[in-house]
Amino acid sequence: MNLKIGNEWDELLAAETDKPYFVRIMNFLENEYREHTVYPPRSLIFASLKYVSYSDAKVVIVGQDPYINPGQANGLAFAVGEGIALPPSLRNIYKEIETDLGVSMAGKGGELTGWARQGVLLLNATLTVRAGSSNAHANCGWQEFTDFVIKTLGAREKPLAFVLWGRNAQMKEPLIGRQHYIVKSAHPSPMSATNGFFGSKPFSRVNSFLAVHGMTPVDWTDVTADNAPSYYNGTGKIIRG
Repeated sequence: MNLKIGNEWDELLAAETDKPYFVRIMNFLENEYREHTVYPPRSLIFASLKYVSYSDAKVVIVGQDPYINPGQANGLAFAVGEGIALPPSLRNIYKEIETDLGVSMAGKGGELTGWARQGVLLLNATLTVRAGSSNAHANCGWQEFTDFVIKTLGAREKPLAFVLWGRNAQMKEPLIGRQHYIVKSAHPSPMSATNGFFGSKPFSRVNSFLAVHGMTPVDWTDVTADNAPSYYNGTGKIIRG
């Protein structure tokens, strides 16, 4: 099954998307999108991979599953659609950026397309969700697919930084080769941020790693890409990816 992502991922994932489990995911989603409201829009399911090719990835941030409210999910982990209020976890991420880097995030949107344009792969472990029901698609097979993506990047010779916030993300560590840099802490959710996320300095740590390896550090204040691609969301409106 050809996903037509438009970069190296098409070839890297070709054999994986022909496997029975992936076909089952697609069949499951056909019914889900027909019978229920599902996020993100179909055109944005693979947005994280569309933005960041295999070779261009510098940082991988692993999330859980998309947001469950209208307009929020844009296919990038922790991000929200243009003009949507910042969810609590993203507000805490911005707070940590401010204290870690000594910069202001006041007035910043939550699209995070600017991060993606700089090579930050914002990958949810589960790529879709039913409206209003967190983890509704957690057992449909997505975990096997995204584990393959992480394992493929984890085997890459050129080093990457992996950011694993919370227990679920940290379970992916065995998929990551020792040549890579791993930042681990509590999740930025309000329920856990005070238990080790705040003060963990993930952004300066990642940038130091990138600089040491001859890569351009990420401008974490650049959250909205001016040249972000647009995808048709199936409702008659073009939304930014």
